[in-house]
Amino acid sequence: MWRGGSNTRTCKRRFFSSPTRSRHHRPPYMLHSRGSQHLKAMAEVDHLAAERATARFDVEEMKVAWAGSRHAVHVADRMARLVASDPVFRKDNRTMLSRKELFKDTLRKAAHAWKRIVELRLTEEEADLLRQYVDQPGYVDLHWGMFVPAIKGQGTEEQQHKWLPLAYKFQIIGCYAQTELGHGSNVQGLETTATFDPKTDEFVIHSPTLTSSKWWPGGLGKASTHAVVYARLITEGKDYGIHGFIVQLRSLEDHSPLPGVTLGDIGGKFGSGAYNSMDNGVLRFDHVRIPRDQMLMRLSQVTREGKYVHSNVPKQLLYGTMVYVRQSIVADASKALSRAVCIAVRYSAVRKQFGSQDGGPETQVLNYKTQQSRLFPLLASAYAFRFVGDWLNWLYTDVTQKLEAKDFSTLQEAHACTAGLKAVTTSVTADAIEECRKLCGGHGYLNSSGLPELFAVYVPACTYEGDNVVLLLQVARILMKTVSQLASGKQPVGTMAYMGKVQYLMQCKSAVSSAEDWLNPDAIQEAFEARALRMAVNCAQNISQAASQEEGFYERSPDLLEAAVAHIQLIIVTKFIEKVHQEIPGHGVKEQLQALCNVYALYILHKHLGDFLATGCITPRQGALANEQLGKLYAQVRPNAVALVDAFNYTDHYLGSVLGRYDGDVYPALYEEAWKDPLNETVVPEGYHEYLRPLIKQQQLKLSRL
Repeated sequence: MWRGGSNTRTCKRRFFSSPTRSRHHRPPYMLHSRGSQHLKAMAEVDHLAAERATARFDVEEMKVAWAGSRHAVHVADRMARLVASDPVFRKDNRTMLSRKELFKDTLRKAAHAWKRIVELRLTEEEADLLRQYVDQPGYVDLHWGMFVPAIKGQGTEEQQHKWLPLAYKFQIIGCYAQTELGHGSNVQGLETTATFDPKTDEFVIHSPTLTSSKWWPGGLGKASTHAVVYARLITEGKDYGIHGFIVQLRSLEDHSPLPGVTLGDIGGKFGSGAYNSMDNGVLRFDHVRIPRDQMLMRLSQVTREGKYVHSNVPKQLLYGTMVYVRQSIVADASKALSRAVCIAVRYSAVRKQFGSQDGGPETQVLNYKTQQSRLFPLLASAYAFRFVGDWLNWLYTDVTQKLEAKDFSTLQEAHACTAGLKAVTTSVTADAIEECRKLCGGHGYLNSSGLPELFAVYVPACTYEGDNVVLLLQVARILMKTVSQLASGKQPVGTMAYMGKVQYLMQCKSAVSSAEDWLNPDAIQEAFEARALRMAVNCAQNISQAASQEEGFYERSPDLLEAAVAHIQLIIVTKFIEKVHQEIPGHGVKEQLQALCNVYALYILHKHLGDFLATGCITPRQGALANEQLGKLYAQVRPNAVALVDAFNYTDHYLGSVLGRYDGDVYPALYEEAWKDPLNETVVPEGYHEYLRPLIKQQQLKLSRL
């Protein structure tokens, strides 16, 4: 039976059956059929039923609010079941596999997923969800997420007709080779060259230095046959900067590297299992020749004679792809954060510690105010990131339509919010997953908790597709430009429109006089707008006093980072408030989302209280009232906490955590998982006779007696 997205039958198979081992190697309670029957009966019990009974809202309707539509809930549920019920997609042993075994397992799962997609004739939406629920980083992520979009966005129609059908059928496997050993975020500093040879009508791709080696592209190390390679285009002796080229890397017959191509995997990465399933690669070219028409030529091209010419397609169209990629990263942040929070909330409701002075029952960890003050803001953040991600999806559609109509008026603002949201949501999520691990105590450190691997898989998001500090400084530059334009009367647009109220926001005072006043969304939004604007204006004023603008920007970069974060936090708060103002069906759903919105906003205010006080947006008394109201909100969230994470609708397979099980039957599951470890395949450890026994028998001491 499926309850709250959890397949009980799958749970029992995963957690209560173990790999083949001799009778002597089984846990003691597994030696008797009676004990096994007892465990089976325990598996039917919902240890979190009492928590679910206290919920004051319709969980099924909250699932719709989270997913976006009933259709989305239905499709996601169906694909999650499909993956969870397929033994090929097993992942509970992933952290115990060697690197070679793990990569082979990734190849097997990717091939099986493709087989199921073809056999079941899944739609693109269904196929994307199936790959998501397989939940194992691999070459297909870069094939679909970067290689195909690059050809779509930068290739001519003719190039798309040639390459995309091959990619769609996996007749070629592609990756995105941009980052180099010596350069990452500074794309303009890339060293790989693509020199046009008019005698043969070819480009010569070359890696002139060690640091020009392509380094990090996922899928490159072992799987990809082709790559979109970014290199400096040189023709007629002139360097025209970075352009994309489709380059074949491996034979389509035996997968061996083509002449002049040196490539391989860059080695193991942080964590067990985790991102080590991805073959991040190194690639060097030794004067590799490709036809001229394999330069991606939608925006510019090189003629047969070697002339560099621009097409009539606006280069700004490339930003559409950038917005799409960053929107997907923000969406992934909400998924990863919600998974960690789901595990921590459920386990905090199961775990009991201290609290009893008279021999009575211990206290649920979730009832401690310190646990709530650390965990509930993360729960609220998961919902906040989900809704701002939904808005970014709308923004992508809007920006794309405007770009097609050659309307670039919102492009700068769109770049600022996508770059900033990518930076803030990924940094917060990485930190939050680690915080959830701490909130689960010692058991959170076990691989079987799911949290160490989730962290190791997620943390690269803080770097890829733009280092977060670099991205926030880009946001800061746009903020400084917008502030400088206010004097000329130019009105900011979109998420920067609040800056047009500069005269009011620079002098307004918060009217909050009681803790309950902080439940007013207008009071919250005004405080966040005033804080963001005043921090930006202060930075602009300080920069103007420097010898040069660039020197001022450099000197004030730490302050600029904080101003950029303030602007992005305003966007997240604003979009959450807008979501709550919409019509949201379902008993109690809107009220719970309103509470979470207030938790998120007041937690950010509390965490960054220094900013609000230093800029004069609120008084110390008002800050204390905000903290008082925050405590009341935690008490309001407490009886609904387990139901709020149930609304994420994650299967036990997808969560991959014994601590986050839907039924809350944690301890037998932890015990059983321990016996699956390869160290427990033998009673006496390997190496006993060589190392332990001589030590115990003191045989080594006899050899070195003085």
